[in-house]
Amino acid sequence: MQDLINGRCGWCGTDELYVKYHDQEWGKLMTDDKKLFEFLVLESAQAGLSWITILRKREGYRKAFCDFDVEQVARMTDEDVERLMQFDGIVRNRLKIKSTITNARLFLDIQREFGSFYDYTLSFFPNREPLVNTVRTLNEVPAFSPESDAMSKDMKKRGFKFFGTTICYAHLQATGFINDHLVDCVCRKGV
Repeated sequence: MQDLINGRCGWCGTDELYVKYHDQEWGKLMTDDKKLFEFLVLESAQAGLSWITILRKREGYRKAFCDFDVEQVARMTDEDVERLMQFDGIVRNRLKIKSTITNARLFLDIQREFGSFYDYTLSFFPNREPLVNTVRTLNEVPAFSPESDAMSKDMKKRGFKFFGTTICYAHLQATGFINDHLVDCVCRKGV
């Protein structure tokens, strides 16, 4: 894979949806818990799949999971699981669907304990500040970090599913807690 394509991080290639995601969302700090929950759902769904697969199903996930309203998702039942197993707009994996509901309940617990999921996430970072990595090539971008190790370990202890350190790291990148735009990427300065 090329490091840069059209001045952007090469992982997004030239697919219009991927480029738009890269330019408008990836790596920009998200402070809104609703968006953080959305990305938690999407990253968890991605486990074992490509991100573009999930990105293409994003609207399906939005419909299936109540526009990512964490309180509504937390109230979903076994009947909802059965309904979603028939819904073409998402990856129909029973364990992932059930884990989304469980993770929503745990997300609410974290909000109650920390005030917000945003504050919880910052608690794993030195000085409670997002990290800006200096990477020149895609090969230099790590798959995990001390922050993702600690956060995923804590989340696993709390009962979260499909959120190991690699998925957690991808979540932290996507939501801007870790900036891994290559130093020569056109989006580097806008993050």
